[in-house]
Amino acid sequence: MTKNKLSVEIFGQQYNITGKASPSYMREVANHVDETMRMISQANPRLDTTRLAVLSAVNIADAYMKLKREHDEILHLIEDDQP
Repeated sequence: MTKNKLSVEIFGQQYNITGKASPSYMREVANHVDETMRMISQANPRLDTTRLAVLSAVNIADAYMKLKREHDEILHLIEDDQP
């Protein structure tokens, strides 16, 4: 699989990202990070960029962990339901 390279803007900064995912997916991920940072920045306008990035990462990781737990619980329910 070929690697795709893409230039994206996150919180006013340009980043070059490379990955095996489609450019549209990589752009969607970058947009999610940008939106998260902007949302947290609006609620906490005095945060420096480093703290803002860490809080954004924590928020995104929290959402991921919650979804992963739900997914694991659903898989467990499905496995228990099998004969």
